[in-house]
Amino acid sequence: MDMSALNALTTQVLWAAFFLSVLFGAIAQRTHFCTMGAVGDIVTMGDWTRMRMWSMAIGVAMIGFYTLAAAGQIDPAKTLYASSRFIWLSALTGGFLFGFGMVLASGCGSKTLVRIGGGNLKSVVVFLVMGIAGFATLKGITAVVRVATVDRVTLDFSSNTTLPDLLSQAVGLSPIASGLVLALLLGLGLIVWALLGRDFIRFDNLLAGLGMGAVIVAMWWVSGHLGYVAEHPDTLQEAFLATNSGRSEALSFVSPVAYTLDWVMFFSDKAKLLTIGIVSVVGVVAGSALYAVPTRNFRWEGFRDAKDTANHLAGGALMGVGGVVAMGCTVGQGLSGISTLGMTSIVALAAIIAGCVAALKYQLWQLEQSA
Repeated sequence: MDMSALNALTTQVLWAAFFLSVLFGAIAQRTHFCTMGAVGDIVTMGDWTRMRMWSMAIGVAMIGFYTLAAAGQIDPAKTLYASSRFIWLSALTGGFLFGFGMVLASGCGSKTLVRIGGGNLKSVVVFLVMGIAGFATLKGITAVVRVATVDRVTLDFSSNTTLPDLLSQAVGLSPIASGLVLALLLGLGLIVWALLGRDFIRFDNLLAGLGMGAVIVAMWWVSGHLGYVAEHPDTLQEAFLATNSGRSEALSFVSPVAYTLDWVMFFSDKAKLLTIGIVSVVGVVAGSALYAVPTRNFRWEGFRDAKDTANHLAGGALMGVGGVVAMGCTVGQGLSGISTLGMTSIVALAAIIAGCVAALKYQLWQLEQSA
């Protein structure tokens, strides 16, 4: 493949990622798909509807990911989440920080982008703070702390730290076959559980569950198959086009926000190239706005007072640091990562939920004290 063909393929990958993220943003705006909201509904009202949306999306993403793998379309061993290092402490610490922060900031990384598309100026501030804190944790002052502390605590395995890889060693199946079996069992279980919810079978609920899961699967195909080059003309090595990690990626919204700010600030630097993550950030905002404006859901919203401002600043910082430490957010680990059945993603997701519950309880306690 010559450079002109490679550049054309890169453009295709970026446009495909952009349109999928537009779809993600539009669905999220219409259905109010939100992980923090899902946990909050349970804690405050006992309503599991949005949690069932999220569970269905996870089930669809799991089944879709390993169906693509079984069809030879993608390689699970070459994703961002594939590693023989089980960074359990990073996942626990970062996940909890992110989960706590997203409550203070009124939503996770993806919800922040959706809110921006709906006219929320508070989310613009969260976006900036999260991006700066995220970049500092990738390459700056908090990155030094991260590398010197939680990143040092790992468990090393002889294979990738995914449930399919561990199962394959026990039963003698290939990792992909084991993954397909597990994905079908767990994924179908989550989908059935969602469908059994009282009054769950409504258009918006199904659109959120099936639609969000399908977008994640499509992103895996775009990055892991469409964007895969067996031999890059410059390096003569395999490559995944337009990714920040150099591996196949799906959607995530902490590191990509940091890279978006970096791309904007250093736009004239020719070394700063558009990536799937960057166009996805823009796409979610655009998709949310495209739905919010014609349906009259677009409205400007600012901070109520200094306390509200402080909470959002702290929440954005915690999400930026926590999302990078945990290698993902509620979408990055809670949908994209969990679809690979990676152990780190499972721990990170559990920690995010725990952090979210802790923050919600803290806010309820504050309300009780003020009353």
